[in-house]
Amino acid sequence: MAFSVPEKIEKKARKTISKFYEVDTFKMENIELDEAAHQATTTDFKQSKLFRVHAEGQFLGYGFIGNAPSKTATYDYLVLFDQDWIITKSKVLVYREEYGGEIGSKRWLKQFVGGRSNSHFAHEQDIIPISGATISVRSMTNSINELLESLGWLDANDRI
Repeated sequence: MAFSVPEKIEKKARKTISKFYEVDTFKMENIELDEAAHQATTTDFKQSKLFRVHAEGQFLGYGFIGNAPSKTATYDYLVLFDQDWIITKSKVLVYREEYGGEIGSKRWLKQFVGGRSNSHFAHEQDIIPISGATISVRSMTNSINELLESLGWLDANDRI
């Protein structure tokens, strides 16, 4: 059974999805993974939500709602993918720290667009650092890298 993200987080994700795909109503269909997939991947899919997005009978893409550590708390984020698992959008949904919230800027998050399972983002090479947000920048970069690596394994093993 998939982990259910908190209502507030899912509501923010739904708003972003609606705006991104320019649809008012859509369905988020959970992708269930077996125990072998959980054991083989570095992303904790038990504590996140991996799903397909459908609207009016049409498949629009995939989504992932995850949680990552910041300095003293965690933050929740959304990653949207096209039908080929290429990142089309990323968004920080809830950031719980006093400092480092700059990782939520659209401009900074655009750096991940185009990422795919064979991508690997390097902090300070591919991803621009943010003064005062070093831990959160590294955390988001690592989380995206782990997600892409995990999706690559799932795809290669016909699990998604």
